Amino acid sequence: MRRTIDWADGAIVIIDQTALPAEYRLLELRTVDELIDAIRRLAVRGAPALGAAGALGVAMAAYAGGDVRAEAERVAKARPTAVNLSWGVRRALAKLGGGAEAVLAEAQALMDEDVELNRKASAQAAEVVLRECGHRPLRLLTHCNTGNLATVGWGTALGVVWHLHARGLVESVLADETRPLLQGARLTAWELSQAGIPYRVQPDGAAAVAMAKGLVDCVLVGADRIAANGDVANKIGTYALAIAARHHGVPFVVVAPSSTVDSRLAVGAGIEIEERPAAELREFGGRPVTPPDAEVFNPAFDVTPASLITAVVTEHGVYRATAGGR
Repeated sequence: MRRTIDWADGAIVIIDQTALPAEYRLLELRTVDELIDAIRRLAVRGAPALGAAGALGVAMAAYAGGDVRAEAERVAKARPTAVNLSWGVRRALAKLGGGAEAVLAEAQALMDEDVELNRKASAQAAEVVLRECGHRPLRLLTHCNTGNLATVGWGTALGVVWHLHARGLVESVLADETRPLLQGARLTAWELSQAGIPYRVQPDGAAAVAMAKGLVDCVLVGADRIAANGDVANKIGTYALAIAARHHGVPFVVVAPSSTVDSRLAVGAGIEIEERPAAELREFGGRPVTPPDAEVFNPAFDVTPASLITAVVTEHGVYRATAGGR
């Protein structure tokens, strides 16, 4: 599979995640405005992929000239919860003194590293899962999308599935549909189908019942930001999954590159949670599903306390909270 995000002929090229699974198409983004729009409407999404988007956005601004730092700030603020976006921007800005080519080289190095770091993180997480569950074909539950499409390549939590499947240790995957934008039903299911891995899509509300029926050996999720104490911000619904997993004695494993750890935040309560447009809930497929004046609460993420998490795994192994945390 090609990279989810890349640079070609002066443009940022992305797989348009709003089109899948009906259509596989590429978008060429040639201005910072086009990039910001793609980030906000989730044509490119997933914390690691957003890190690459941030770095490439700085490169694009550097080649265009003008106030590069102001443009970089606009990119960094396009989605506030995913720390990788601002991290990628900062990393690329550090090379601005060397000119546009130096900035682009740094962005490309970041993308190369992303693939390798996620392979390593997910390989280490696979070992954690096997220690928790035993060496046998496993039934895994995922939420949102954490595969190739959420990263430059390979994946985080879904990367664990790739590793275990290669060893014949995946019986099946339950993919939460992940309301309201269906990243699980549209994207994770598409990736699992492409990989030939047995899977079923379920409503988000069915996850606890699946655990109660003994259909889940382990829950695997990614992260958009990890506080110093190990609290994790991830797609809305993750917190409820963790509560259900704890109640039913199911291991709950978070997989993310270390760039997702925000050591400046002592606890998860300090994480800014993005709220999405009301139309995402008022409409479905372009048709209204609520009264037009319905008030909406539509947070894109929630924060799962570290106490509910079996392990947070990065490329460095199981994350250990800093002294200021738990």
